Amino acid sequence: MFGLDDWLASYSDGASLAVIAVIAVGLGLRHATDPDHLAAVSALIASSRERAGRQAAALGLAWGLGHALTLFAFGLPIVLFEAYLPERLQQGAELTIALVIVVLAVLLLVRWRRGAFHAHVHEHGEGAHLHLHSHEQGERARTRSARSAFGIGLVHGMGGSAGVGVLLVASIEDTVYGVVALGLLAAFTAVSMALLSTGFGAGLTRLPMARLAPALGATSLAFGIWYALGALSLAPYYL
Repeated sequence: MFGLDDWLASYSDGASLAVIAVIAVGLGLRHATDPDHLAAVSALIASSRERAGRQAAALGLAWGLGHALTLFAFGLPIVLFEAYLPERLQQGAELTIALVIVVLAVLLLVRWRRGAFHAHVHEHGEGAHLHLHSHEQGERARTRSARSAFGIGLVHGMGGSAGVGVLLVASIEDTVYGVVALGLLAAFTAVSMALLSTGFGAGLTRLPMARLAPALGATSLAFGIWYALGALSLAPYYL
């Protein structure tokens, strides 16, 4: 993003393992702030708004672990053998990621339309308190479980900006250092995603989701459509 990855990776040429480890950690922490991740985590955490304060970190960590597992599995052949996925498979992975973002956005908009984020003011003793009430009948959104978040992470790790970090790590000349750096990149991507989700969850519990949900959903939906068009080379692709 904005050349930051390249700037960090430039310090890995001929560096010690300690320096490479610090660089890999930095790449992993920064990786979670890429636009595709922000779009997905916004819709994912917002969809579990009534439990965001308690479970945002768990959802983010599950998502990050799934992402890290796929990132390491697909990155290892690149680091060891310079074996890359076929172009068609990479394109398919990008389209799948776009579909995940679109689905999360649509689910968020559907829940908002059904009144899932309707707020009521209640009087309790000396003061009034704002409470969120769901008007859905027995719905349990699939995107609100750690298992589903892990699955989303598995898909997300197959493509997107994850490939940029892997390529930068693969440029390290020493193979052992490269594998260590890849592991740290994957691990701290998961850590960063958990921290990012915790922040989103804490913020969303304090915001008027009845008004914010449609904006988040529409933005994520537009991004997912653009992402798909970019994967098909039908729109500029800047990630």
